Amino acid sequence: MADEAKAKGNAAFSSGDFDAAIRHFSDAIALSPDNHVLYSNRSAAYASLQKYTEALTDAKKTVELKPDWSKGYSRLGAAHLGLAQYDDAVSAYKKGLEIDPNNEPLKSGLADAQARAASASRPRSANPFGDAFSGPEMWARLTADPTTRAYLQQPDFVQMMQDIQKNPSNLNLYLKDQRVMQAIGVLLNEDRDAKQRKAEAQKEKEAGNAAYKKKDFDTAIQHYSKALELDDEDISYLTNRAAVYLEMGKYEECIKDCDKAVERGRELRSDFKMIARALTRKGNALVKMAKCSKDYEPAIETYQKALTEHRNPDTLKKLNEAEKAKKELEQQEYFDPKLADEEREKGNEFFKEQKYPEAVKHYTESIRRNPNDPRAYSNRAACYTKLGAMPEGLKDAEKCIELDPTFVKGYTRKGAVQFFTKEYDKALETYKEGLKHDPNNQELLDGIGRCVQQINKASRGDLSPEELKERQAKAMQDPEIQNILQDPVMRQVLIDFQENPKAAQEHMKNPMVMNKIQKLISAGIVQMR
Repeated sequence: MADEAKAKGNAAFSSGDFDAAIRHFSDAIALSPDNHVLYSNRSAAYASLQKYTEALTDAKKTVELKPDWSKGYSRLGAAHLGLAQYDDAVSAYKKGLEIDPNNEPLKSGLADAQARAASASRPRSANPFGDAFSGPEMWARLTADPTTRAYLQQPDFVQMMQDIQKNPSNLNLYLKDQRVMQAIGVLLNEDRDAKQRKAEAQKEKEAGNAAYKKKDFDTAIQHYSKALELDDEDISYLTNRAAVYLEMGKYEECIKDCDKAVERGRELRSDFKMIARALTRKGNALVKMAKCSKDYEPAIETYQKALTEHRNPDTLKKLNEAEKAKKELEQQEYFDPKLADEEREKGNEFFKEQKYPEAVKHYTESIRRNPNDPRAYSNRAACYTKLGAMPEGLKDAEKCIELDPTFVKGYTRKGAVQFFTKEYDKALETYKEGLKHDPNNQELLDGIGRCVQQINKASRGDLSPEELKERQAKAMQDPEIQNILQDPVMRQVLIDFQENPKAAQEHMKNPMVMNKIQKLISAGIVQMR
């Protein structure tokens, strides 16, 4: 239940619905009050709404529950920064870096906190309007306003503003000038106007979300674009518009918006989840555009970057899907039956010359060119057997049979490997299975003869002590033999063989019991005297 609420919170956060995210994270916390990640996520949601006091409370709880988790200190630093508690922010970021010295978000946050702390420590003007006239921002604000822009064409007004900027106390000398009063109004009202623009931008975003849900994509684009004009400090407008472009099949536009969101997000030190969201969306667009295996490479790289920002399960799934699609396309692009046959023939020549490593190389290339041809697997299995690489030979033989169950060479190869590894009962079964498809195959019949000879040798007790010991040790590693010996019924049967011959004869009438006894005889576990 807590995981479900957390997943809903993450989804709401990614879509920019921070109020809903807070509700879902709170539900999750009620169900799992000791989960530090939940407090961390809710802290981020509060910070996104500029509710830094609540963000700070959750951040403190995060580090209390998990003091060795660096991300908790990132949350703590961000909350202190939002409350203008710069020294505390610096301390939090430094503590996080002690745990994770290479954490980029912590490094970036520390630099920001130190810069703001330094700025706050500089002497401030005693004049309440002093900051309004500082720096080049003053001229930019006056230029942006239509009324004060006209005043900038008047030399005496410019002179007055320059005097005030040099010494804010000189403001008192010019308060009777209506142009100066108008300028003060413009400069002081900017913050109020900014808040109003942000509120209007949120309304545009909500309208865009509604249009998106109705699949009215053109209208959604208009609303998100308007939101961006009003407020360029919220990258969710860009990622939302990118989502619309993705649905519309305008992948280039989607990628441009995602790139802008990442760039702007880093400038604004936006939450890492928002950066990851933009990168994932870009990866989705790149996948949609992919036409060949190489086209998947930038998509895979983009997903990997997104995962370094935030390890989101959905992004990880998309990465795995992209890697799988790339591999499948590579195989399709490399597929060439004609070249596969040529490579197989080259391998055959080397095999005849007993140059088995060289033969393996060409058979492998043949398989890459045509992975559906059982002949190449069969031939490579023969090479591996000659080289003593029995596990590889067995794997190739089984693949050969999987591709074509009627291809008897696969059974002869598999039986040969099992015979060489002294698994005579298994080899016998393999050869018999092959005879179902070719009853007169001499190679299979010869294999059966060899297996029966070895099994009878064990049955008669003709094995040397060393051979018996070796065969028994090998058999005890076989899960099938282990299961037979652990079977209570079979254990009683073995006791009866020693103590009650009449009962043993009755047991032997059961085909299943007889088959298991035969396996034990073949393995050297049971000897008939």
